[in-house]
Amino acid sequence: MADETTGSRTGPATWEPPFSVEETGGLRAYPPPDEWDDFVEYDPKAWPRKVERHYELVPTVCFNCEAGCGLLAYVDKASGAIRKFEGNPAHPGSRGRNCAKGPATINQVNDPERILYPMRRVGARGEGRWERITWDQALDQVAAVARKAIVEARQTEIMYHVGRMGEDGFTERVLAAWGVDGHNSHTNICSSGARTGYAFWMGVDRPAPDYANARVILLISSHLETGHYFNPHAQRILEAKARGAKLIVIDPRLSNTASHADEWLPLWPGMEPVFLLGLAHVILRERLYDAAFLRRWTNWEAFLRSEGVETPTFERFEERLNELYAAYDPERVARETGLEAARIVALARDIAAAGSRFSAHVWRAAAAANLGGWLTARNLFFLNVLTGSVGTEGGTLPNLSAKFVPHPPVEPPPVRVWNDLTWPREFPLAHNEMSFLLPHFLKEGRGHLDLYFTRVYNPVWTNPDGFTWIEVLGDERKVGLHAALTPTWNETAYWADLVLPMGHSPERHDLISYETHGARWIAFRQPVQRVVAERHGRRVGFTHEVNPGEVWEENEWWIELSWRIDPDGSLGIRRHFESPYRPGEKITVEEYYRWIFEHSVPGLPEAAARAGLSPYAYMQRYSAFEIGRAEFGQHEEPVAPSQLAGAATDPATGIVYTTAPPPERIDVKPYPRPPDGPLGRRVGIEVDGRVVRGFPTPSGLLEFFSTTLAEWGWPELAIPAEIPSHVHPSRLASGQFVLNATYRLPTLIHTRSGNAKWLYELSHQNPVLMHTSDAVRLGLRSGDLVRVSTDIGHFVDRVFVGEGIRPGVVACSHHLGRWRLKGAPGVDRWASAEVSLERGPEGVWRLRQLEGVRPFPSDDPDSSRVWWREAGVHQNLTFAVHPDPVSGMHAWHQIVRVERAGPDDQYGDVVVDTRESDRIYREWMAATRPGPGPGHRRRPEWLLRPLRPHTSAYASPSLPPDDRAGG
Repeated sequence: MADETTGSRTGPATWEPPFSVEETGGLRAYPPPDEWDDFVEYDPKAWPRKVERHYELVPTVCFNCEAGCGLLAYVDKASGAIRKFEGNPAHPGSRGRNCAKGPATINQVNDPERILYPMRRVGARGEGRWERITWDQALDQVAAVARKAIVEARQTEIMYHVGRMGEDGFTERVLAAWGVDGHNSHTNICSSGARTGYAFWMGVDRPAPDYANARVILLISSHLETGHYFNPHAQRILEAKARGAKLIVIDPRLSNTASHADEWLPLWPGMEPVFLLGLAHVILRERLYDAAFLRRWTNWEAFLRSEGVETPTFERFEERLNELYAAYDPERVARETGLEAARIVALARDIAAAGSRFSAHVWRAAAAANLGGWLTARNLFFLNVLTGSVGTEGGTLPNLSAKFVPHPPVEPPPVRVWNDLTWPREFPLAHNEMSFLLPHFLKEGRGHLDLYFTRVYNPVWTNPDGFTWIEVLGDERKVGLHAALTPTWNETAYWADLVLPMGHSPERHDLISYETHGARWIAFRQPVQRVVAERHGRRVGFTHEVNPGEVWEENEWWIELSWRIDPDGSLGIRRHFESPYRPGEKITVEEYYRWIFEHSVPGLPEAAARAGLSPYAYMQRYSAFEIGRAEFGQHEEPVAPSQLAGAATDPATGIVYTTAPPPERIDVKPYPRPPDGPLGRRVGIEVDGRVVRGFPTPSGLLEFFSTTLAEWGWPELAIPAEIPSHVHPSRLASGQFVLNATYRLPTLIHTRSGNAKWLYELSHQNPVLMHTSDAVRLGLRSGDLVRVSTDIGHFVDRVFVGEGIRPGVVACSHHLGRWRLKGAPGVDRWASAEVSLERGPEGVWRLRQLEGVRPFPSDDPDSSRVWWREAGVHQNLTFAVHPDPVSGMHAWHQIVRVERAGPDDQYGDVVVDTRESDRIYREWMAATRPGPGPGHRRRPEWLLRPLRPHTSAYASPSLPPDDRAGG
């Protein structure tokens, strides 16, 4: 039985690794685990001779996207080298199947241009001159700066800025141990829009669609090739489709996903909320909705009371729904979207017919692209609510039903400070840190960073307005010591003081759990060569002893650094990094995970015992463990009797409170936390006479009416609604296009795979996609150079003409265009162009490609065989920041002009005026409605935060109440 407040669960696991190996046509799908210690295959290069190769197989986890798929490393027993990576069949999410990024991990391990030793800047930032130092020097330098800031109570001057975490909670606990509210992430350029839309409905900010059992699947964007957890999702989407499920895809491009769809809907960007409300209109008008679910699980009474109804009835609520959404009739929606009205009606009926087996998802795409993009997720989930497909088999679950984060040996207390650089007063409802505005905040004098970590993150290249980042990172008055923790050189590392090489996926320890399907699992990323060495009796003190060069892993870095910050324990930091087995001694990374596997993963000790292994040895052996199937209908689970001792029910809300102590938490995944009430700790909600778990929202129900939005200054958006996007057709002048810049090429993802030669051989260009009709009007053919002008500058790229995109829309992937400065070490030559970078006297930046990709000499003979010449174009530099005033999400879409390139334009040119960047930043900031909000709070306490501070930190210390935010 799951606990109603923590999501912890006890009981045996339902899954075991696949010891039996499926055989088809005489071929084995995977090496069976009993052969992993000595797996034999023939060397294909020796054919027709049969030359045996003996391998030791070690499982780990891919680090090239957030799916966390399993890998098997093939270690040559003769040479000790890793020869290749294939899928791990013992991984419940990926099931032995990988996309191109998984096997390409071998490129990253063997990259001839990777960073192998810690480096320190020589000369000015950006000059590209470095010297090799020792790890002791790096640790001591960083520890001295951190200790001084902590001792002087300047905790807000320490910031850790991460791209894709790739692990669950380790670094957040480090920062909490330091007492630092310094966690920053890329989430507001990635997924905050969708998170916000989901959170205002159910408290939980991520969906977990059960695609495998769905009858109708609705996707917004290209999930099969590039979307959220796309490999595990793609497997199950296609399996469901093979069993007869209908696939509907909304995307202005004919992506690979759209090509598999039964219905492809190339909507005008930003029209998604209108279209979704059109579907809701049909379902409501024809009474195809699940009335029983709506009555039980939405806060319809609170909504009617907000409208002044003294005696609310469900029948009146049904009437109001039809009244509210009457304007979204199929004819109006057809006019705005370009779809046929009959098609809209048919799609709505299909969705309603699926009932509780309607599975839907949006993560980036429209939710990340538009002003008000969070309403795409809010309106999409409205369809789940109407069909009763929330938390159901074949429906859409809150992700916490399919995720597990085990309790660590020590959990530091919440920090008691608040960092206004990441959580500013203008964005009290932002779902994550306002990371992409950091350079603007520093330029305005809002604060200073004494110690800045970038961890597997490259804001100069990944974020919008990269030249403003360069201006600020180059100013030591604004950013003190900048330490880049990165496996590879990147554009941001040029402006660091220390470049510290951290391991790729087979060179580090991490523990991760993701909502890939209808199950809860954990996976153990582990350093392959360390596992092999220890199997053969070698004692390894630190992972860098067996990694290439002196490459470290972050977990050991943070332990060592924390110990040096507090060498005598006087700051109270060191105690959080002491061994649970050797009191007073420094914890080892092996002890950290050994304790977790022994104490915090239900069913793992029993499964390990059945296999004759310790829990730690079991996870080393298989690297993954399924804790149990996803818990469908968690909101309906009765509250445990032990939690109802002394319970009292608030008659106005039905929320049940208790004075009983909370149960011990074994599952510590981030969980929305509605505040306690005068009757005690909230434990559940009474629904139809039963005390059940409910949802982690202020009402305990699914919130059709968001009291949070209403009370914090956005009453007009408190119910599912739509607002015109910043790229609405009415905002475009004659001849302008909408630039869709939010999609990925299937083989590439951010900085982590920039040194994978196989991936760049597959995808090395990001042309501007344009519909044939638009190209004819402009006199363009595929391959022509075009200048794409944004509101702060322009870039020059080639055009690709075809029918696979909506007219009036152009598209360019934002995952290419890597560059390196002339004469400096930098981004791998497989992937980058050599460039010149200049800033004119009036603040105008110019980046010009001097040489594209060329063959080059190295220890890898493939470098002399490079045949491609272009590295793509860095378009993100030309995008001003567009912070959505509610979600904080950067709205990626751009209004642009596209014209034939001029005589002075060259492929890859980028020109930007950062004075215009500042102006547009101020324009968007003027649209915010700052806090504090009710109770003079900085932010609603129930909303998730990656590193949640102590409740006392939520109090706004001196800012006057804002009437628009409730006073």
